Amino acid sequence: MGEGYGVVADVVYMLLGSCLAFIMINVGREFELDKSNVGMYVKDYCVAMLAAAAPWLLIAVYYIFFLLPPDLWGCGDAWKETLLLSRFAAPTSAGILFSMLAALGLQQSWIYRKIQVLAIFDDLDTILLMIPLQIVMIGLHWQMGVILFVVIGLLWFGWKKMSTYQLRQDWWAILIYAVIIFGFTHVIYVATKHYFGADDALHIEVLLPAFVLGMVIKREHKSTKMDEGITTAISLLFMLLVGMSMPQISASAHVTGSSIMASQPMPSWGVIALHVLAVSVLSNIGKLVPMLFYRNHSIRERLALSIGMFTRGEVGAGVIFIALGYSIGGAALLISVLTLVLNLILTGGFVLIVKRLVRQTENK
Repeated sequence: MGEGYGVVADVVYMLLGSCLAFIMINVGREFELDKSNVGMYVKDYCVAMLAAAAPWLLIAVYYIFFLLPPDLWGCGDAWKETLLLSRFAAPTSAGILFSMLAALGLQQSWIYRKIQVLAIFDDLDTILLMIPLQIVMIGLHWQMGVILFVVIGLLWFGWKKMSTYQLRQDWWAILIYAVIIFGFTHVIYVATKHYFGADDALHIEVLLPAFVLGMVIKREHKSTKMDEGITTAISLLFMLLVGMSMPQISASAHVTGSSIMASQPMPSWGVIALHVLAVSVLSNIGKLVPMLFYRNHSIRERLALSIGMFTRGEVGAGVIFIALGYSIGGAALLISVLTLVLNLILTGGFVLIVKRLVRQTENK
């Protein structure tokens, strides 16, 4: 882009933030709970939390011990960066998974009903845990208190007003809400950056505000083909923009950067491919947690439930987008993106395996 790169980068950033807010509003719209019987969800939330934590921690440990030299294994800053970046593997792609399972006619199965709850809790846990991770990245500054106040306020509002407001839910209306949310958070960042400097600016990510807005909208269980098509197109645009936001990487050069991960030597493409395969396996092993629970169901059903949660998508890409904002790059970033791409490619296969396991269970 030459001299026009700065303008293009700003436009890409604004589109990214708006698309991410759009996606998270829709994730929030899927979040439905019976508030009169909250206790029934405690076990499901614990299972979803463990299913999100297992791949996250496995990959964080892998990045530390396989991508960094031994003298950095005990470095606190290195652990902070890897714990933030590896969070990309935690969330299951609820939108992709639900639509594929529904298309295969599995809406009436126990697996579909259970995975709806687990996938949404999975996303919620990812969003909530991003808050303390960002606070760790920021440090003990006044911003921490403001962010905690905002988070607690949003969660209280979302719980009290869940499915309350009758707002338009056409694709264009949701897109307007998304742009407003991104614009509001960005104005806060620009204003605090102007008065306090870049290091002390208040950066509220769009993940939680957008999710809470989706929660408080009274869900309409209907959508047109145009709504579905444009929603898919915005998700695709978001993934494209995440790829465009990747820093230039050469596998034969030493990449410099302000973060520890970005300053490490870049491995060869063959080694990167092996890392992508290893991280993919670890992330999916972590998602097998549901097999340890729901013992009143067959092992096939529990395996199908776990494999269904292998699917990754926009929320994971959103974590990578946030990590880019903290200048976390290098081999770990490239491996994370390529792992996400690989899991997206394999999504159809995962869902077909789920279908086969469900059919085998039904035929018994």
